[in-house]
Order: sequence, then structure tokens, then C-alpha cells
Amino acid sequence: MVKPAGKSTTPAREHPWLTAFANYLRTECHLADNTVVAYRRDLRKFFEWLAEKKIPSLTVQQLSDYAGWLHQSGLAPASLARHLVSLKLFFRYLQLENILRDNKVELLGSQKLWQRIPTVLSPGIVTALFDAPTKADPCWRRDRALLELMYATGCRASEIANLKLRDVRMDDGYLTCRGKGDKQRVVPIGVKSRLALKTWIETERAGSVQPLKDKPEWLFLTRLGKPLRRERIWELVTRYAQRVGAPEGVSPHTLRHSFATHMLAGGADLRMVQEMLGHASISTTQVYTHVDHTRLKAVHKQFHPRG
Repeated sequence: MVKPAGKSTTPAREHPWLTAFANYLRTECHLADNTVVAYRRDLRKFFEWLAEKKIPSLTVQQLSDYAGWLHQSGLAPASLARHLVSLKLFFRYLQLENILRDNKVELLGSQKLWQRIPTVLSPGIVTALFDAPTKADPCWRRDRALLELMYATGCRASEIANLKLRDVRMDDGYLTCRGKGDKQRVVPIGVKSRLALKTWIETERAGSVQPLKDKPEWLFLTRLGKPLRRERIWELVTRYAQRVGAPEGVSPHTLRHSFATHMLAGGADLRMVQEMLGHASISTTQVYTHVDHTRLKAVHKQFHPRG
């Protein structure tokens, strides 16, 4: 049996339990590579905190101290919650392997205790964001199409980066994407995003692939005809958000949050929004019902006899 992590010259990322857990997630649970990488990254922080402490002898108080240590490191509530979920899964795995008898992490507070209301852009800021790419930018038509599509569909940056031309049914007005756990879903795309996509595909994209012998299948490309990476999508969203004076910290996920909130504000059914976002549980989607409190107050005022 492998001994728990202690004072060692072996880097935490090379700990055999962590490697075995990652292999278990990939081969037994069939999780996507990005998900496995995220769990592994979170658990490296745990092994950093662990130092000379032994996992089997950890108490609930010590595990609570770990949560406090994460909080003091400056993690946002949502990130802290994700770290605790990663730890719970890891301890369940150690139980399956008979390394642990009890999973004391289960006694820690629920992820919901750390949940925060997501940042949402106003419709005006969203419109300004679409106009931010100009002819002075190298691939301004691509960037406009990218921003339009992210807001129109609520897709994650990784899902947008993995889209291929064949995934977009322009005439039918929808696209097919693969989300977490490699689950496939169909998401409608509006008229404006379709127009922006058509412009990008027929101009800049056509020009970048024309000299290439092997025509790339990805929807969004660099000027050299290579797939646009997820990290680059984050950089572009951040740059244009700063250009229009959007709140600090805007990311591709902010557009996803805004999509969901604006859909619900417009009267969309919660179940339909859950399906379009690709959430496994409706409880994940319900956070957006707490965001648009102004709409609820307006409805109350309009329809309640004493409003």
C-alpha cells in the first residue's frame, strides 16, 4: 500500500495516489480530459497543504482548516467550492481502494454554502461588446462572430473552441456541441449570430484556409488556419470587455451567465435553459433565478393587490 503524503522531495503532482485517481477518472468514470485536469490541479493544492499530515488520520477539524486555508489564499467562493468537490471525489476513491474506511470530507459543508451569485452583464454592455472589434483588429469579423455566438448559445469557451463547421446548421438555426462528460446537446442560434458567423466564414475564414492544402474543419481559426485555442478565446473576451469599460473580471463564463439570466428574464422556462446550458442538475441552473430580482419585484408590483 502507498504511504500517505509526507515530507518528501517528490513533487505533489507526482504523488502516486493522485496519478492513480486521475487514471480512475479517465478510464473508469470516462470523464473528459479537461475535467480530469481540473480535479488534478485542485488536489495538488490539497497535497501542498497536507505537508507532513497523514490522510487516514485527518480529522474533520483539520479538513475544515484546509477549507479555511483555501479561503485565505484568495480563492473565490465558487473556486473554493470546486476544490471541496474535488476532495470529496478523491476521498471516495480512496474508500473504494480500501485506503480509507471513512470519508470525513462528506461532513464538511455543502458546496451550496460557498456558492455566489454570478456576474451578469447588462444588455447594453453586451451590445457594446459586440461592437468592440473593429477593422483595426486583425480578425475583427471572427471576433464579432465569436462574441455573438457565445452570448447566443451560452456555450463554454472549451465548447466553442471544439466546434467544427459541420456542427453548425446555419439554415436550420442550431448547432451541436459537446459539453462536460462528452455529452452532446443541441442549442439554437439566433439570426444576428448566424449573420455574424456567415460573414466570418465567407470572408476572413475563407481567406485563411484558401492557401492550405488540408482544409481545417474547426469553425474558429487563427490567421494561419489553426484552431483557436480556449485560452485565446479567454484573452479576446477579456480584451474587448476592458475596451468597452465592462466590469472587472469579465470572462467567457460571464457571457454564459448573461445568456442564462437574460433568457429567464425574458420568460424562458428554467428546464429549457438547463437543457441549453448542458447542466446535469436543475439546481445548478437555479442560481440564475436569484440574479434577476428586479424582474421578480416588477411582476409582484404589477400583479399583487397590495404591490
